[in-house]
Amino acid sequence: MGMEMVCFDLEGVFVPEVWINVARATGITELELTTRDIADYDELMAHRLRVLDQHNLGIAEIQDVIAGIKPLPGAVEFLAWARTQFQTVILSDTFYDFAAPLMAQLDYPVLFCHNLEISEGRIVDYHLRLPNQKRQAVAAFRNLNFAVFAVGDSYNDTAMLLEADHGFLFNPPPKVVAEFPQLPVVNDYDQLKSALIGVSSRDIG
Repeated sequence: MGMEMVCFDLEGVFVPEVWINVARATGITELELTTRDIADYDELMAHRLRVLDQHNLGIAEIQDVIAGIKPLPGAVEFLAWARTQFQTVILSDTFYDFAAPLMAQLDYPVLFCHNLEISEGRIVDYHLRLPNQKRQAVAAFRNLNFAVFAVGDSYNDTAMLLEADHGFLFNPPPKVVAEFPQLPVVNDYDQLKSALIGVSSRDIG
């Protein structure tokens, strides 16, 4: 398994979209927007922080919602399989303050994501690890002589998927498929498993 790395997105691939769950739990429909709707991440996060401020929602309320989120059906089993066959890492545009309970349910895979700035229980800012961290991470792994496969579902994954040796869209929205016809689409974990086996240079099952 040593020389092949799989980079996975988190939300939409292994767990439901956190912000959509927060929107439903709070009834604040403005929080339903995700990277499937707004491709510019800074624009999206500025919108989210503005809405949280307007509604006086803090980190505790969001973490309460996240505590009730479960991985997508089959996610735990698929990820466990992937970790026996490849080096694996999750590259996400979420935040460590959000992801911790989800990582526990996924048996603590390696996660690269971002940091929130919290003051008196309020989310006041956010700090990206670095711009385009998903693409940059894939490029770095390739420079370390890994063959890199990448899996994601949305606009903010496409740079990573295109940078990888093989990139796959996982159950993506139609408009992403239309805009990136060069990226193969898989719609469930069985298809994804077959796709990864297909691009691997090793005889795995």
